[in-house]
Amino acid sequence: MDTVEHAPETSGGRQGGGHSLRRGALSLLDSSVMGVAGVAPAYSIAASTAVLIGAVSVGGPAALLYCGIAMFGIVWAFNYLGRSETNAGASYAWVRRALHPVLGYIAGWALVASALIFMVAGAYPAGSTLLGLFSNSAANNVTAVTIVGSIVFLIMIAAVIAGVTITARIQVIMSSIELVILVVFAVLMLVHGHDVRNFSWSWFSPSVFHSSSVFFGGALVAAFYYWGWDVTANLNEETKESKVTPGLGGIIGVIVVFVLFEVFTIGTNMVLTNKIIANNAGDVLLVLGQTVWHGLGGKLLVVAVVLSTVATLETTIIQVTRTMFSMGRDGTLPRALGVTHATRKTPVTATVVVAVISLGLFIASNYIGSIGTVLTDAINAIGLQIAIYYALAGFSVVILYRKKIFTGANYFFFAGLWPLVGAVFMAVMFEQTIPGLNAATLIVGLGSMALGLIPMIIYWVKGRPYFKMPTAEERDIDYEPALAD
Repeated sequence: MDTVEHAPETSGGRQGGGHSLRRGALSLLDSSVMGVAGVAPAYSIAASTAVLIGAVSVGGPAALLYCGIAMFGIVWAFNYLGRSETNAGASYAWVRRALHPVLGYIAGWALVASALIFMVAGAYPAGSTLLGLFSNSAANNVTAVTIVGSIVFLIMIAAVIAGVTITARIQVIMSSIELVILVVFAVLMLVHGHDVRNFSWSWFSPSVFHSSSVFFGGALVAAFYYWGWDVTANLNEETKESKVTPGLGGIIGVIVVFVLFEVFTIGTNMVLTNKIIANNAGDVLLVLGQTVWHGLGGKLLVVAVVLSTVATLETTIIQVTRTMFSMGRDGTLPRALGVTHATRKTPVTATVVVAVISLGLFIASNYIGSIGTVLTDAINAIGLQIAIYYALAGFSVVILYRKKIFTGANYFFFAGLWPLVGAVFMAVMFEQTIPGLNAATLIVGLGSMALGLIPMIIYWVKGRPYFKMPTAEERDIDYEPALAD
């Protein structure tokens, strides 16, 4: 019979004893693929294009560019934070050490909340796009989509429980096929007859935004486009050269998706009208594929969306379960979450909990509104939560590397200035977009964050070591936690 192992409580997020995740299972290639799969370029384009165009019209390339510049600051922050400490909780552990335990907990909870909400935004397209390959009517049948989406989700849950090595192999296969298809269609879009608009450099200009609220509204959606690359950080305990490889994997992943996002957004501006995009919010890439390659060939783009959606569901499950596992072993969530499978070394209890909660949310959401409304509210809610923990990570690296920032150009730009710019951007975006969001988005985005205060207070009162303020030594970058590899 399969058994599980409980990880004992430790201070500062480190795991004691011999119970751990599978160390050294992932290579730089695996990490880079995970970074791309976490962002899920085909899914992000399919699910977010209508929302982005609705927010900024033809200004999508500019929104992705400026948010991308800020996002790279956060990528560099994660890269340098990962060099200071290996912890599956990533920002949950790093922000605690640099800023404050409460802020660290909020960073961890923001990831948990955003991932659970994403299961709704991800599982629906998994069902609808898969059914759409065979029948348009089935793709619009809520019950059929719910059943197929749930089956796909459960298959991904099984793959995650099976072990990180198996997960990585699946990701390499799916993401490789997805990228090849996307590159083919990127070329087809650029050489296709531009029936709607000719290319314009003005699409990259700040003047394309009519107001600051429009700019930040677009940036919030763009943040969702990029979100997910940081799964490489949550896999650091399971990666070779764990203080270096995850950061590099994240950097490579974001570079790849940045190029793809820009090309596809430019191509979309040239070949599709805003009205067509708005009327096909849930399957923009299906329409785009048929526009540039009519017939069976166009459906290849839908295949890419299916693969991308499945891939990102898997990486999101990995990301949230590793964070919950880290919180569970610290005793800042129920200790049952800090459990690994005895042979597969996966956080099995956390994975089962995520499966139950996510399926419940997914099934309920399919009967409360249209797919366009659900996607828009979910994407904006997740954007708020992304801004919270990315901003905290950006500020944290500046604090931890404060003694090194002026010792060299690399530290100054990549551990100081750029992450600081990224953090300020995320914080301002958060503040600027709230007044323009509807009640449903605010309830989902901020209400789910408020729920996190309940377990935080409970376990703080219980005196968990995580909530002890880090010492001056711990907040020095030269300090390495016990058992760090």
